[in-house]
Amino acid sequence: MRPAPAQVGDPVGAIDSPALVVELDAFERNLAAMSAFARSHGVRLRPHAKTHKCAAIALQQIARGAVGVCVQKVGEALALAAGGVRDVFVSNEVIAPAKLARLATLPADVNLAVAVDSVAGIERLAAAIHAGRRQIEVFVEIDAGQGRCGVPPAEAGALARQVVAHTGLRFAGLQAYHGGAQHLRSTAERETAIRHTVAMAVAARAAVTSLGIDCPLVTGAGSGSFLLEATSGIYGEIQPGSYVFMDADYARNEAMPGAPRFEHALFVRSQVIGRHAAHAVVDAGHKSHAVDSGLPTVWGRDLAFTNGGDEHGLLHPRGREPLPAPGETVWLVPGHCDPTVNLHEHLVAVRGGLDEGIVEAVWTIDARGRLD
Repeated sequence: MRPAPAQVGDPVGAIDSPALVVELDAFERNLAAMSAFARSHGVRLRPHAKTHKCAAIALQQIARGAVGVCVQKVGEALALAAGGVRDVFVSNEVIAPAKLARLATLPADVNLAVAVDSVAGIERLAAAIHAGRRQIEVFVEIDAGQGRCGVPPAEAGALARQVVAHTGLRFAGLQAYHGGAQHLRSTAERETAIRHTVAMAVAARAAVTSLGIDCPLVTGAGSGSFLLEATSGIYGEIQPGSYVFMDADYARNEAMPGAPRFEHALFVRSQVIGRHAAHAVVDAGHKSHAVDSGLPTVWGRDLAFTNGGDEHGLLHPRGREPLPAPGETVWLVPGHCDPTVNLHEHLVAVRGGLDEGIVEAVWTIDARGRLD
C-alpha cells in the first residue's frame, strides 16, 4: 500500500500529488442536503457506497439518517461491514457458491440483503444461508429500463414465491434501478425514462401481490433521478451515490427543479511538472482518474485538460489565462467519481478550502479493488 499522501494537520499544499482530496465543507453540505430531502419526502435513504467504498463515509451517511448502504460486490460488503457498517444491501446478483458462502460468514448483527433475478440465484443463496445458519433479506430485481439485470415485471411474482418458499430468506421487495437514466442530460429525457420505470415497478408489485405475497418496499434511484422516484408514490427507498462527490459528468446534467443542488467535493490534486510553449504538464494521468465518462475538468482555472497518458495530463489555455508554472497545484474534477476512487488507497479530507485548507482526516478506501 502506498503511504498516505498527507497527515492530519498538514496544510493543503503539503499533500503529495497526485492525491484524491475531499473538500469537507462541500461534502458535508451534500450529505445534509440529501438527508433533508429524504426526510421531507418520506422515503428511506440507502446511499450507494460503490461511489466512495469507504466505511468512514458510510458511517457519516448513516449518522445523518441513512438506513444503511448499497454495494455491488461481495468484497465491498465484507470490507464495509469490517469497518462498522451494520446494514448492507448487495444490489446485484451473486451466483458463485464461493461468494455466497463468504456473504454467509458476515456477523449476525449485520442486516444483509441481496438482489436476485433467477431461480438459480435464489436456490444457491438459500443453500449458502442455510449452511451459514442465518436469515437474509432478498429483493427481486426487475429490468427497469436499462436492459441489463432483472426480470420482466410479469415474472417478479414467480420469483417472489420462490423466495418465500425458503425459511432462511425473507422477501423484502423489488429492486428497480434504471442506471441508464441517470446521465440523460435533459430533465425531460429523465422524466420520460423514469415514468416508464415507475410503470414497470407498479406492474411488478401487482404481479407479486396478486399471489398473496406482501411487497414491503420498492427501492432504486440514483443521483440523476432520485426526485422522480421519491415523488412517484411507489418507491419507499432511494439509492443515490454520486451526490456525495458530484463528478464532472453529473455536472453536465440539466438541473431538475425541486431537487437539491450538490457541489463538487472530490478533487485530484495534481502538480505542474513542466511548462512548454503551448501546454503545461501535470503529474495526474489515467492512473489517477477514470476516463470512461470523459476527462477531468480543471477547477477554478480557464484551462482545458487533455489526454497525456498514464502518468501525465496536458493543460491548454482556453482564454487569456497564462499556463501555470512548474510546481503549481492544479485541482482536477474527475469525470466519473466511482472508478476514480477505486484507483486510490486514501481520501484526504480537507477543511477550509482548497487554497488554505488543513488536512482534518485521512480515510482509507476500504473496498478499493474489491472486484469479487
